[in-house]
Amino acid sequence: MKVVQKWLKASLPCVLAFGIPLTCAADTLSNIKATQTITIAHRESSVPFSYLVDGKPVGYSMDICLKFVDAIKKELKLPQLKVNYLPVTSSNRIAAIIDGKADMECGSTTNNAERRKQVSFTIPHFFAAARMVVRSDAGIKNWPDLKDKKVVTTKGTTTVKLLNDRDKVRGLNVRFLEGSEHAESFSMVEKFQADAFVIDDVLLYGLRANNANPDKFTIVGDALSTEPYAIMLRKDDPAFKDLLDREMAKMMNDGDVTKLYDKWFKKPIAPKGINLNMPMGFLLRDNIRFPSDKVAD
Repeated sequence: MKVVQKWLKASLPCVLAFGIPLTCAADTLSNIKATQTITIAHRESSVPFSYLVDGKPVGYSMDICLKFVDAIKKELKLPQLKVNYLPVTSSNRIAAIIDGKADMECGSTTNNAERRKQVSFTIPHFFAAARMVVRSDAGIKNWPDLKDKKVVTTKGTTTVKLLNDRDKVRGLNVRFLEGSEHAESFSMVEKFQADAFVIDDVLLYGLRANNANPDKFTIVGDALSTEPYAIMLRKDDPAFKDLLDREMAKMMNDGDVTKLYDKWFKKPIAPKGINLNMPMGFLLRDNIRFPSDKVAD
């Protein structure tokens, strides 16, 4: 009862005014302290960022968020802090944060200008880039090598527009094909039906790692786009964001983020023991050296 009373005292001004629900500046730390509970939103199949193993959410982003939980406990002087988990999808993850169903979202969410109108983000912990997977013996190293080649993209993605917008394939006489989903697109390269498959590089590394003969494929090409992944928070809560940003910067300076990256991207991971063998990109390396939440849109 005392915990409930404390929570009501901290939250009531943000819940009702003249009997009408209102949205106001969040006070996440006060609510966490009053309830001694934090809720983490997570994905169920976003390997290796946030996914389920034996029903438990694990992954690179999850490990970072659990470090945040330790920092919150220390900041609020809470010896115990209950962690609740809320599964979310790409379509409801933003609403889960805005509506207060979760205090942070730990998955593979891109920080961009449109989303920052609704939510806030920590310092990025990963940068995805649109690149291509090719057969290792194809002789393709970069976009100019695609002249007169067949390039597959997955139906419903914006890769074709991205390629054209970035002026990478104009004049190369590229023939575009479509796969119904990522696995089929990758299979088309494997079966010599396409010369390259273009999509976010982290997805390509995962597809290659799950193939029976991963050494037969190589991820190549300069980055066509940059997708900064970050932990999503409620907007207008500077105290909470500042605490997590300070912890992220500390983890970067102390080498913890590099260790977690090696754990999830360069070593075998559960449940099948696959190894993505994905080297750290230069954008993340630079952000670890000089931590910042500023991203290019």
